[in-house]
Amino acid sequence: MNREDLLFSVRTLAHSLDAASFASLATHTHSSDLVEALDVLNTAETVSLLLILAPLARAELFAHIPEKRQDTLLRAMPREAVVELFERMPSDDRADLYNRLSERAKQKLLPALAKVERDDIIKLAAYPDGTVGSVTTSDYVRVSPEMAVACALEHIRATAPDKETIYVIYVLDQEQRLSGTVSLRDLVLADANATIGEIMRSSPVFARAQWPREQAAELIRHYDLLALPVINGGERMIGIVTVDDAMDIEKEQDATQLARFGGTAVLGGPDLDVIASPFKQMFSVRVFWLVILTFFGILTSTFVAAQEEILTQAIVLAAFIAPIVDMGGNTGSQSATLVIRAMTLGELRLTWRDVWLIIKRELPVAAALGGVIALLEVILAFFAKGVGFDVLMVVGFSMLICTVLGGVIGALLPFLARRIGTDPATLSSPLITSIMDLLGVFIYFGFAYAFLGDLLTQAAG
Repeated sequence: MNREDLLFSVRTLAHSLDAASFASLATHTHSSDLVEALDVLNTAETVSLLLILAPLARAELFAHIPEKRQDTLLRAMPREAVVELFERMPSDDRADLYNRLSERAKQKLLPALAKVERDDIIKLAAYPDGTVGSVTTSDYVRVSPEMAVACALEHIRATAPDKETIYVIYVLDQEQRLSGTVSLRDLVLADANATIGEIMRSSPVFARAQWPREQAAELIRHYDLLALPVINGGERMIGIVTVDDAMDIEKEQDATQLARFGGTAVLGGPDLDVIASPFKQMFSVRVFWLVILTFFGILTSTFVAAQEEILTQAIVLAAFIAPIVDMGGNTGSQSATLVIRAMTLGELRLTWRDVWLIIKRELPVAAALGGVIALLEVILAFFAKGVGFDVLMVVGFSMLICTVLGGVIGALLPFLARRIGTDPATLSSPLITSIMDLLGVFIYFGFAYAFLGDLLTQAAG
């Protein structure tokens, strides 16, 4: 069914409330596509359609709805339907939903839930946002090492409908400590009389609940896992992080770094949403960096204004200030982007060895780039403006040094950001341009005095 047909069907069902037809549509349509179609309906119409679904199908569809719309729909649902959602949603999703409830709503919800669901929600909701524990689901298959393969297969058949994934089975001892893992494939192919302990893979990769959630996503990507077991402080397994959760984490991380690289987040502060962020937050976050950059700009302009004497004698110098200082900022942004990407992929860490590696890699590249750009700038300056040899030397050497310094500083700033405990993207982009503007004019006028200082002597005489 194409998008137009799906939208037409949803609008029609919103008026007819045909339960059988909507259940069939939900069964044969991917949840993400159906959620997108439901977005054209208002809150009351969407709630009416959700309520005619069976509780399990409703919970599965609701889990795919964006968080902000979930919150709106939840407030419009009757209490019984809310309880059914929390009983049937994936454990990590319902923990996130629970954390977004008001304290009053939490107090009303918990007594209505069964003890198992209530304890599970409280346990997972207790982990701070941004940690591995906050994205952990307890819907996984567990077996014991002593269990026979045939019994394990029967156990999986009985419990699989309630689990988020069954392709990897986790082997836990009596203390709920992780002993190993066994894939569903290995289990199916194993001798029925063998024990799980005989076929399991020991020493599995795992994450700790208190780690930043990005570390879980990194481990899943690095080891090509479908799910990653999560261990708490007592060395007991509390659940898993699945590959789809890891994809969501990395997608959100990419968006966050893009926003911070553009200077739209205060150090350690909130990220902006151009649609949802209120005016006060939009203003305060963006003005933070603009004020800092303004001070850099004042320093730069004050220094340039102080060079009135040499500019009077060689006014053509003013024409080259902007391209020279801009090139340093552009080169620095390129280098910072590459280093931040490598850090995100886990290829670089905060060690002197990696810092030295980047310097050795970036310095010759920046020098080669600077040489090419300086030569091009000199050629264009000669033919376009007909300037003399001394001015060409000032322009050429300034362009070369600014490009090299921009590349090296841009490559090192992300390491500095990591060292002071902030996101490299937050610190790097806003500062690179301003730093290179200031350094650029120092370098430019330094060469100007070196090559054109005789003009000042002549003027004084």
